[in-house]
Amino acid sequence: MIDDRNIRELAVLSYSLAKWLLLSVLAGAVVGTATSFFLLALEWSIGFVSGLPSWRFALLPIGLVTSAAIVRHLAPDASGHGTEKVIEAIHQRQGRIAFKVVPVKLVATIITLAAGGSAGKEGPCAQIGAGLMSVMSSLFRFEDLDRKKLVVCGISAGFAAVFGTPVAGAIFGVEVLYVGQMFTDVLLPSLVSGITAYLVSMHWGVVHGAQPLFLIPDTSGHVLAWTIGAGVFFGLVSLLHIEMLKLGEGLFRKWKVHPLAKPLAGGLLLLAVTAVTGSRYLGLGMDTINAAMAGDPIPRAAFLVKSLLTAITLSCGGSGGIVTPTFFVGATSGSFFASLFGLDRALFSGIGLVAVLAASANTPIAAMVMGIELFGAKAAPLGAVSCVVAFLISGHRSVYPSQILARSKSKAIVLEEPARMDSTRSTPRFSGLLLTKAWRFLRPRIRATIRDIDRALSDRHNMKP
Repeated sequence: MIDDRNIRELAVLSYSLAKWLLLSVLAGAVVGTATSFFLLALEWSIGFVSGLPSWRFALLPIGLVTSAAIVRHLAPDASGHGTEKVIEAIHQRQGRIAFKVVPVKLVATIITLAAGGSAGKEGPCAQIGAGLMSVMSSLFRFEDLDRKKLVVCGISAGFAAVFGTPVAGAIFGVEVLYVGQMFTDVLLPSLVSGITAYLVSMHWGVVHGAQPLFLIPDTSGHVLAWTIGAGVFFGLVSLLHIEMLKLGEGLFRKWKVHPLAKPLAGGLLLLAVTAVTGSRYLGLGMDTINAAMAGDPIPRAAFLVKSLLTAITLSCGGSGGIVTPTFFVGATSGSFFASLFGLDRALFSGIGLVAVLAASANTPIAAMVMGIELFGAKAAPLGAVSCVVAFLISGHRSVYPSQILARSKSKAIVLEEPARMDSTRSTPRFSGLLLTKAWRFLRPRIRATIRDIDRALSDRHNMKP
């Protein structure tokens, strides 16, 4: 016989389910429409500028200065790549994002990418979606926990709409907040909002690009061994990519000049590199990504050049995302790896695309699912193995420094106590080093961010002999 407690529990769960299904559909519709407008405007702007004569390259420094000035004077919170700012807002401000960030981010990113800046389009979509959901939470007078859940739905919807991978987008929004933990109670709303946003974007005519077509070999010991080796390589590539971004940010931050002199100098640097390497590394770089996954020969240093130009663009004041450049780095490094050993370039470009994302963003599950959505279920074993290996090799580093370290990637690195998902009020520093049997590993306190780990590793004064 069902007692009263079970009945009350069922009633509460049913109410919560109905509430979040309604909210997630609404979130997906709103974010899907907003991001579709952004993507269509971006596509038109890039097409217009690309049709101009060769003097259009002079727009690069002008565009970066204009973008930086708009952000600086109207909405400083819209600076950098958008997903990082959203993660920071969730952990430090209970998901509160000013509405002015939405139009400013939209305009600044269009200017940056149309002018030729090397950045992505997913970060602005995530920030636009999160900003709109933060405003909606204020209108509905939601509590902080519900606000954060709705903001995560905004991230998932934005990601799903921009790449046409609704399930991976939903998981990305849930997984990207923490390393080693998932915000699972918002998984269903994220899935519904992601799928809704994807359908809405299709309705508005957003084209997500052709699906890559290449033969997936049967899984065998030989193929698995190469996949594991590729995973190690992609993990190292991710480390290089992360450190390149960190170096660019550090150099421009230390340069004490007028703020608008930085984007001007950054634009001139981009032009100088382009004069040597060509223009294929500017903008989104989707043509090169598609060429790599089609098996076409790609310059061997392509992933290094793209990482450098992205670091310059985002560090000097340009606006945009980091995932699309990470796709570029992954696909072209996969082509490079395959060319070294006489392997299938198309196959390893596809594996590299998802593996470098898994390692750079600490989102292995989302990357695995994206591989299945893009390449089919037969690619699951190879993509999953490479994603996990790359994720482990990259260590406690991330393109999103505000991620929370909830659980270390190895038992050799010990957290003082389990992280709590429901507390984001503080992020303690490190207590020192833990001497293990073979190595000295960093021992962070509960809820250390990726940025905290990075600082502690570079601060010898925090180390004990």
